Amino acid sequence: MKQEVQLYSLFTDFDISLFKAGKHYRIYEKLGSHILEINGKKGTYFAVWAPSAKEVSVVGDFNYWTEHEHKLSVRWDSSGIWEGFIPGVGKGSRYKYKITSCIDNIKTEKADPYARKCEHPPATASIVWEDDYSWKDKRWINSRKNKNALDQPISVYELHLASWRRKWEENRPLSYIEMADELVNYVKEMGYTHVEFMPVMEYPYDPSWGYQITGYFAPTSRFGSPDEFKFLVDAFHRKNIAVIMDWVPSHFPEDDHGLGRFDGSHLYEHPDRRKGYHPDWKSLIFNYGRNEVRSFLISNAIFWLDQYHIDGLRVDAVASMLYLDYSREEGEWEPNIFGGNENLEAISFLKDLNMEVYQSFEGVQTIAEESTAYSGVSKPIYLGGLGFGMKWMMGWMHDTLEYFKKDSIYRQYHQNEISFSLTYAFTENFTLPLSHDEVVYGKNSLLGRMPGDEWQRFANLRLMYGYMYSHPGNKLLFMGGEIGQYNEWNYNASLDWNLLEYPVHSGLNKLVKDLNKVYKKYPALYEKQFSSEGFEWISYNDSQNSVLCYLRKGRSSKDDLVIICNFTPTVLNNYRIGIPKPGKLKEILNTDNSKYEGSGVKNKILTIENQAFHGKDYSVAITVPPLAAVFFSIE
Repeated sequence: MKQEVQLYSLFTDFDISLFKAGKHYRIYEKLGSHILEINGKKGTYFAVWAPSAKEVSVVGDFNYWTEHEHKLSVRWDSSGIWEGFIPGVGKGSRYKYKITSCIDNIKTEKADPYARKCEHPPATASIVWEDDYSWKDKRWINSRKNKNALDQPISVYELHLASWRRKWEENRPLSYIEMADELVNYVKEMGYTHVEFMPVMEYPYDPSWGYQITGYFAPTSRFGSPDEFKFLVDAFHRKNIAVIMDWVPSHFPEDDHGLGRFDGSHLYEHPDRRKGYHPDWKSLIFNYGRNEVRSFLISNAIFWLDQYHIDGLRVDAVASMLYLDYSREEGEWEPNIFGGNENLEAISFLKDLNMEVYQSFEGVQTIAEESTAYSGVSKPIYLGGLGFGMKWMMGWMHDTLEYFKKDSIYRQYHQNEISFSLTYAFTENFTLPLSHDEVVYGKNSLLGRMPGDEWQRFANLRLMYGYMYSHPGNKLLFMGGEIGQYNEWNYNASLDWNLLEYPVHSGLNKLVKDLNKVYKKYPALYEKQFSSEGFEWISYNDSQNSVLCYLRKGRSSKDDLVIICNFTPTVLNNYRIGIPKPGKLKEILNTDNSKYEGSGVKNKILTIENQAFHGKDYSVAITVPPLAAVFFSIE
């Protein structure tokens, strides 16, 4: 028997006009399912945008999934929003929208794009939800507001929640609650300032790693409830660790219950396949020129910052959004109105996104994964930039890994590859990423890329981390890199934690912990990491010995550090380097230290001599350890 759906609306004319203009950035407060009490009756209000529909019904476990019992009403204002209040439907009820389209009577059955909770895959229904969590991170949020991220140490531990650590006896990943203990304590112990989650929004297909999203407003139910995910974020904040989430506005999958052909029309995706289909990922591309889609996407970004207290969004695949010809051959794309290859609608969208984020949330950052030479990605919009806070330094990553895989005897011919990044290091606010993308698809693990015998491989990896932490820019290391995984990352298996039983692996782990400690302790490594004032070459042209030597500088000259990197296994005795001032040189970190399973070559406190060298007034002769990076303070 057909049941009554009461007319009710959370919308005002003002709300609708903002939504239609693409400027409603809290639309999740209106669309979706919301538990309410109306005229003394408790139930759920449903609202969905489906402008090409001629009929929309809510189907669920409360009406045996039949489409004729709970039909929604379309609003009179041409917004395309269907809505209604169903008494008796409450928290935990499963539902979808059954849509009959005006286009050829196409019928679709869709999950709610704004659902706060989803069924555990492979089930695909949405779940009526109301959060009960009480946050305990007020002190963290207040402290975040008072920090300038551009002069703070930022060391990021990137991870995939399903494969960080697993309960093998039960053949399952850790839950959000278990992670709030084990993961949080580990990240704190290692000294990281930030953690970055690969996408946690609901996704149907495990091998996509979360990058093919169907539930943009719901943390995946694989690990627990929305409240339990909030508990995990809160636990990080209580340990003074910021949380970054990967966010994917670049594409979405064609799964039947997802956003594709939502109401029988190309509602969320661009109707032109040249703009609306991604050939690399076999997925659909959002229509950035459609205002309601812009409201959906920007509201989604705001949702995670607002409702889940997330501290930063790493925006995935920005390059694919910026260019109309990305991964397309000639004839497969259409130029913009000016004849260029820039996607003007996507560029406008990204600027609106960043403007809203930085206006609304103090201390929050947006980070672009962007691999091209597009100018001004992390520059303010008023200066012609895209307005991101930071950008991944993909060129540094590529050049560094290419250099390190070469046997040390050949590195003298590639000196420019390891020093080249400093020619553009300050054109953006860069993060140095050794991410998940570098340890999959046959690329080998980071350790597996290193040349030489077992000792040299570990020494090379320790050297690479030392070089990374002394290079200007934020740091990011994917899980497993800190323990020296032999195998590539497997999304369906735990990290090989048993490796820490072996000295070379535990030594590497100790080094990463000490690098994080030194990075946070010495202002010269972070205060001016986005400015050329924070870096000065001492010597970059000793290709014969494959040595780099440079200064890292903070606001005060007394904080200056001297860094030397030896990219060969040869110990260099009495190696003279120029120093800008008198005093004594003291080792503060040496990647060849025996506690890291290095060879133990080190320097005692050295007196700087009144002898000009390398264009400096003073100099000192040091012993340079093999395949090592050494950090010195000037006492």
